[in-house]
Amino acid sequence: MKYIKKIITRVKIYMFMLISRILCMVLKMKENRILFLSDVRDALDGNLKFIYDMLEDEKCEKVLSLKKDRKAKRKIKEKLKLVYYLATSKYVLLDDYSRMISIMKVRKGQEVCQLWHGAGAFKKFGYSRQDKTKSWKDRINGHRNYTKAMVSAEQIRWCYAEGFGMDIENVKATGMARTDIFFNQEYIRQKREELYQEYPYLKDKKVILFAPTYRGVSLKHSYYDYEELDVEKIYQEFANENYIFLFKWHPGHYYQMQKQGIIPYDLEKYENFFYDFSDKRDINELLLITDVLITDYSSVIFDYALLNKPVVYFVYDYDVYQQDRGLYFELEDYIYGDIAKTSEELIDAIQNAKVLEAKRETFMKKFMSKCDGNATRNTCEWIFENNLDFIKEKVLNQLPTAEIKR
Repeated sequence: MKYIKKIITRVKIYMFMLISRILCMVLKMKENRILFLSDVRDALDGNLKFIYDMLEDEKCEKVLSLKKDRKAKRKIKEKLKLVYYLATSKYVLLDDYSRMISIMKVRKGQEVCQLWHGAGAFKKFGYSRQDKTKSWKDRINGHRNYTKAMVSAEQIRWCYAEGFGMDIENVKATGMARTDIFFNQEYIRQKREELYQEYPYLKDKKVILFAPTYRGVSLKHSYYDYEELDVEKIYQEFANENYIFLFKWHPGHYYQMQKQGIIPYDLEKYENFFYDFSDKRDINELLLITDVLITDYSSVIFDYALLNKPVVYFVYDYDVYQQDRGLYFELEDYIYGDIAKTSEELIDAIQNAKVLEAKRETFMKKFMSKCDGNATRNTCEWIFENNLDFIKEKVLNQLPTAEIKR
């Protein structure tokens, strides 16, 4: 039965590839059509949303093709519609991997632009991964269809060129569009106020945000060594000290936790201290009210660095992770806070949390130098370099508008 499903899937792929090529032969490419594509969200946000808001509605046609997450399946009609837009859009924008990019034929003059969802370059991805298998490489072949990729700093262009299998001249440091919010004090004030209204128990508390990445060769086989985090000790140490502890698991891993029925802690037992915010999509909003971030190999450290607040690296498995998945640089290059490998060390690090200013400055220059509040405009000017009239002269307040549903 499993073998038959694989055959059916392969037949569908070839069918869509054939349709794509036929459409490219019989239909003209629309010079003002821009496709915003995502396989991991049903509402536009992040880098894609900032680019969307920067474009003049009357000058270009903006098309959305979104789905909630990777496990969600597009219906045949939706896939055919997507194949049509992939064939006829001058610009295809995405900020995560989409398998549909693998089947498309990139037309002459067409731009397939990867905005990527993570700033900086921490854990290896795509073709850079040390633990990749043949089947993994087959799944990510779509990376090679990008014509442009945006990164957050000049010094890490080579990481993305290697990860995507691209020529380095097609990778440019324009900054990450979504980081522009960290340079808008009115937005920060407004968003904090909204969060405190929605979650009043967060106000006047010292917020610890625990946001690790997952382990494993893929999200489907992701895991985390939950026993390494001693929630009882952390509760005993901080529950009466005006702290509050928020969990924010990687979205893909959180789905696997739910699917497998994994509950690594009893939230009711630790009432009013531990809260799970994993179902909140935008972690950048949580960063605005965070006092101490605990993470490991997650790219959240790059956005968080713009706020100049303490971070603790809980890397109990550093040697194993470095050997299996791999990092682009030595851990020392990423450190602008304390390292902890045990729960005892983690508790000490939280109590003494600080920003290592000199290391943060070096970190910012290496990984985030182009995130200066103008990343959205810089990105747009490179993508639409032949159609600059698409770009708004000014975006009032630089505040994102409401979420755009599919």
